[in-house]
Amino acid sequence: MDTVTLAKRRYTTKAYDASRKIEQATIDALLEQLRHSPSSVNSQPWHFIVAGSAEGKARLTKGTEAFAYNTPKILNASHVIVFATRTEMTEAHLNAVLDQEAADGRFRDDQARAGQDLTRRSFVNLHRYDFKDTQHWMEKQTYLALGTALLGAAALGLDATPIEGFDSKALDAELGLRERGFTSVVLLSLGYRSEDDFNAGLNKSRLPAETVFTFL
Repeated sequence: MDTVTLAKRRYTTKAYDASRKIEQATIDALLEQLRHSPSSVNSQPWHFIVAGSAEGKARLTKGTEAFAYNTPKILNASHVIVFATRTEMTEAHLNAVLDQEAADGRFRDDQARAGQDLTRRSFVNLHRYDFKDTQHWMEKQTYLALGTALLGAAALGLDATPIEGFDSKALDAELGLRERGFTSVVLLSLGYRSEDDFNAGLNKSRLPAETVFTFL
């Protein structure tokens, strides 16, 4: 199925069929696509927590006590992914990314490796010292990963719900994220819609092309 059809067909699921589970091979395929998400200068400032068990999903609801309408979307979904972003662009992370690129054969010589390292650090320092928006910049990269996962889920025939209505501080504490240098940004529920999902039968609505595009 072409990507335009997928984009038109997918929607934000409001209710899940708790009896239906996603096969492991399908989850594995989605996570591999997620791992290959794009990010500025290949910075990859993210970590993903995948809850597929009842116990794991119950832990995630620690973040929705003040957002009770989202709790069923977590408990009844087959899987939920927590998208977390680094709280700091550390030296260790920058070195780990560079070493991985080298191991994957990205550099033809030491000069190419040094050039990539310099370019990435220049962008990091631009946001750290000039724009002073490093956290926001890193979170934008995490949302690129969310977009990748949403389209990937649609391609795999899965229903999905991105969730921002949760208490990040409470969830971070439950998962010990901040001690690991991360903070939760958005959740993604995955599974199969329930017959009670009112949103499934509604027409999709977007602003017209002439409103959202300008051609130069």
